[in-house]
Amino acid sequence: AIVLSEDFLPAKVKLVLVFAVELLAAIPSVVYGVWGIFVLVPILTNLGKWLNSYFGWIPFFSTPPTGPGMLPAGVILAIMTLPIITALSRDALISIPSSLRQAAVGLGATRWETILQILIPAAFSGIVSAVMLALGRAMGETMAVTMLIGNSNNISISLLAPGNTISSLLANQFSEASGLQVSALMYAALVLFFLTLVVNIMAEFIVLRVKRL
Repeated sequence: AIVLSEDFLPAKVKLVLVFAVELLAAIPSVVYGVWGIFVLVPILTNLGKWLNSYFGWIPFFSTPPTGPGMLPAGVILAIMTLPIITALSRDALISIPSSLRQAAVGLGATRWETILQILIPAAFSGIVSAVMLALGRAMGETMAVTMLIGNSNNISISLLAPGNTISSLLANQFSEASGLQVSALMYAALVLFFLTLVVNIMAEFIVLRVKRL
């Protein structure tokens, strides 16, 4: 976001990168899921075999990879949320008045001092909002995660093992659920709602605390 908001790159190159980032932020999640199945999973499966062979004594890599799992799902969520954070953080940085930059330079601040000590604190609330918005999307993401996480209800600390999320659980089971299972899924949806609420409250608390400082 800093590179795309400041004059580090030629204008034409920066325009292309800005367009690419905003395009990545707008791609539907099912497209990421299909790409993850055919491209990401084979790459991470080979990586997972290597990690399990040499670092299997670490609990996070203790199980051999089976293809879909928590690692591919986590990587695809990172790929999905990073363009959102970048695009919104860039908007927050470029919305800062140019007079603030000029004042900092006029007082003798270097370029990076201006960026790190003036611009980022001034845009901090927007950056935190971007991160929390992306985190909210990651917590509620359904299609891409359902396609890549393996949809196993067994709890494992290993990143190479298949797993499940509340969103993928609801997507897989709600249409065929009946009786007590519907009540359990509704309870799971309520838990997801409260987790999202807690994340938003934490974001608001962080922003208010920074503003007081």
